[in-house]
Amino acid sequence: MTPSKPHLVWDWNGTLLDDLSLVVACTNAVFTREGGPTVTAEEHRVRFRRPIADYYAEVLGRAVDDEAFGRLDRIFHDAYRLGLTSCELAHDAVDAMAAWPGSQSLLSMWFHDELVPAIQTYGLTGRFARVDGLRASVGGDRKAESLVRHLAELGVDGRSVVLIGDSLDDADAARAVGGRAVLYAGGFTDRARLMASGHPVADTLTEAVTLATTLVEPAQ
Repeated sequence: MTPSKPHLVWDWNGTLLDDLSLVVACTNAVFTREGGPTVTAEEHRVRFRRPIADYYAEVLGRAVDDEAFGRLDRIFHDAYRLGLTSCELAHDAVDAMAAWPGSQSLLSMWFHDELVPAIQTYGLTGRFARVDGLRASVGGDRKAESLVRHLAELGVDGRSVVLIGDSLDDADAARAVGGRAVLYAGGFTDRARLMASGHPVADTLTEAVTLATTLVEPAQ
């Protein structure tokens, strides 16, 4: 199959939505409930990874099985829902979305039934060809399989895709479908870790879109 017209997939948490402070606070709610240490935003950015159960296990110093993670994930999301109204879009999110010349969609590992009304609340209805969140009761896993399903529903060839996200997991997901990634340094992951991945790294979302455009030019 010949790659189709370039398509941009956006990540939500830590990318379009500026929720790092809330995520760190909710993560610390989990850790303190379990008698563990708290982390600063910078510590979180250095240590965070998916599956999130592995991150929790490292900080807590003990294994976190599926049952335990399900309980901790509920603690996290109960706190997250209470604080979400304090979060805003990244300062240049709207300009960055407007700067992309082709089709674009949104793929998040946040719960789908909560993501869709949030998109409306932030005034983004109609901006995306498709919006997909997590259709499961417990999150924390990797994004690759979700991206495969997302692109299948869109009818988009993975080789024509650039994904903009803030984590190494975003890059891994893009690679898994034959696509490219631009990593945003303003989210959940330390810039040095992103740079070490070998993928293009941007300090703003508008810069990320500029980089994404250069990545897909040969496929046009």
